[in-house]
Amino acid sequence: MASARIKASRKAVAEKRMMAWAVELDGQLIGWVTVKRDDNDARRAGVGYWLGEAYHGKRYMSEIAPNALRAAFAFLEVDVIEAAAQLGNAASFKIMAACGMKPTKQGMFYAPAREREELCQWYEVARPPA
Repeated sequence: MASARIKASRKAVAEKRMMAWAVELDGQLIGWVTVKRDDNDARRAGVGYWLGEAYHGKRYMSEIAPNALRAAFAFLEVDVIEAAAQLGNAASFKIMAACGMKPTKQGMFYAPAREREELCQWYEVARPPA
């Protein structure tokens, strides 16, 4: 399954539909970041990220995510990048703020890890001026 996912991700990157980063510390995989173009609007993308629990609270993602968004704006040539987090996820809201994102709306989002729709706060940021 992992091999198939990596192959699909490589294809999406080659087609400029996605960017993906593995986050390593001392040679160990500790997380990931992906930015994927919206299937319905080629000028928008969504960012997702995950960091292993042992690495929470160390500001790793607050440093990594803004750099990933800058690279994604350039590579994917999108105008807006959005993200969503469950209402109680204050840590993700801090990461989104570090990326310059602002809250836009609340809405449902499917959480694969919990296999259910959850109410989330959505954030977005526009491409910075050149």
